[in-house]
Amino acid sequence: MRTISPIQNRLVSLDVYRGLTMCLLIAEAALIYESFLNASPEGNLAHAFFLQFTHHPWHGLRFWDLIQPFFMFIVGVAMPFSLHKRMADSRDRKKVTTHILKRCLLLFLFGTGLHCVYAGELVFELWNVLTQLSFTILVTFLLIRRSWKVQLGVSVGLLLLTEIMYRWYNPETPYEHGSNFGNYTDMLLMGKINNGGWVAINCIPTAAHTIWGAICGNLLLSSKTDAVKVKALIIAGSICLAIGYGLDFTGTTPIIKRIATTAFSFASGGWAILTLAFFYWLVDVKKSQAWVFPIIVVGMNSIFIYLFAEVLAHHWLFGFVDIFSSGLLAPLGLGDHTMKVITALLTWGAMWYLCYFLYKKKIFFRI
Repeated sequence: MRTISPIQNRLVSLDVYRGLTMCLLIAEAALIYESFLNASPEGNLAHAFFLQFTHHPWHGLRFWDLIQPFFMFIVGVAMPFSLHKRMADSRDRKKVTTHILKRCLLLFLFGTGLHCVYAGELVFELWNVLTQLSFTILVTFLLIRRSWKVQLGVSVGLLLLTEIMYRWYNPETPYEHGSNFGNYTDMLLMGKINNGGWVAINCIPTAAHTIWGAICGNLLLSSKTDAVKVKALIIAGSICLAIGYGLDFTGTTPIIKRIATTAFSFASGGWAILTLAFFYWLVDVKKSQAWVFPIIVVGMNSIFIYLFAEVLAHHWLFGFVDIFSSGLLAPLGLGDHTMKVITALLTWGAMWYLCYFLYKKKIFFRI
């Protein structure tokens, strides 16, 4: 942990993008979506809306399936900016490389450690986003000084490799849960298969998200005009969407988040790029920034609040808040579902205030 002053002249749109993604993540940890979903009868509009904040069971795409790609893409966008600054400060690539290797190791340890927390015992599981991010950051760093064409070529190569591996291992039903290539590699690596269908080798296709983020980051860092940047992002995002949904619509490759199929990687990557284009246009080009502060506060301590939410929010904070919210509001005769919604919102607010407190104290956790 180190204490620093907020960095001036940042790409504000990226801070907003990161902050909004983290706000959504900690809202899940605060049980907001679960509480609203349980309070909404099946079949009505509210239930259908909050269902979008759960992962699709297999073949299909819901909004919540985009959050991890957004997170990994945002890290990629930030890399050219952070590495450019580090190189300007130290002018020693070895130090920068050492920093990246240390960061990847810590992310790997945090990711595997979280699974121990989930299980309540020591386990070795590689399904956490931080574990996979440690791989995608390293791959992107190795490509960061290459041209965008080389970076794009490697990213497409990783997706093709994923496609080939799944189809080679099980030609008849390559994307079936329990008998796909990802399950096979999990048995080799961990001796177990995830009940939800998640696989560790998702780090290979999703590395494309971090690489594409770095390409976009270099574009935004360039001297090109804002109009050219926004146009390029919209075109790239639209192409990715067309490929992803096209593969799914034609029956070539289904969109499946849990094993990060090629179709899913393209479709989610397309949404990630278009979202960046929107925020860049709105926040940095049009200078619509009066509303962004509460969101940026959360993004400034993204790794810290993610770990806090995953370790404490589910297992302790919600119950702690519920003691007081239920105790004080019970005399009003509110229903159980209503009480859970109120407690979830208060838990979310408590985590936001923690981020705000750290921001005001100029305390920013970095790895």
